[in-house]
Amino acid sequence: MNLTTAFYSLHITALYKLILLDFLILIMIYNETIKLKIKSQDFFDITDKVESIVKRSEIQNGICTIFSVGGTSSVLINENEPMLIQDLKDCLEKIASEEKIYHHAENAYSHIRASFIGSSQNIPVKDGKVVLGTWQSIMIANFDVDNREREVVVTVVGE
Repeated sequence: MNLTTAFYSLHITALYKLILLDFLILIMIYNETIKLKIKSQDFFDITDKVESIVKRSEIQNGICTIFSVGGTSSVLINENEPMLIQDLKDCLEKIASEEKIYHHAENAYSHIRASFIGSSQNIPVKDGKVVLGTWQSIMIANFDVDNREREVVVTVVGE
C-alpha cells in the first residue's frame, strides 16, 4: 500500500465514522403497542391510531414500522373499502381454504393467509406525518379461527 492509498483509506474511514457519529446523535426511537380485539377473518383499520403515535413520537422524518405480534395476523396497507376487503377475503379463501385438510389441522389456513400478507409494514414519515396515498389505510387482519386480542407494535425511527 503506498502513501496515497493509505491516505485515501484513512480519509474514507474518517468520513464513515463522522457520518455514523452524526447519525447516532440525531436518531430517535419511539415505541407504542396497540391492543385490539378483532373478530375472526376481520380487518381493522388502525390508520388513525398509527398517525397519533407518530405525532406523539415528535419524529419529523424517518420510518414507521407496524408489526403485528402473532402467527395468524397481518398488517396491510390498502384501500379500506368493503367490496375490496370482500374481494381480498375471497382471494385468500382460494389460496388457503378453510375447507381444505392440512397437516396442521387446527388453523393452518390462518397461518398461510397471514404468511401471504406478512406481519409488518414500513411507512415513511415526512414532516411528522406518515406518507400514505389518498385512499390508503393501515389495517390489521385476524386470520385465526377465533376472535383474538391482537398486539400491534408501532416503532418510529428518525429525527
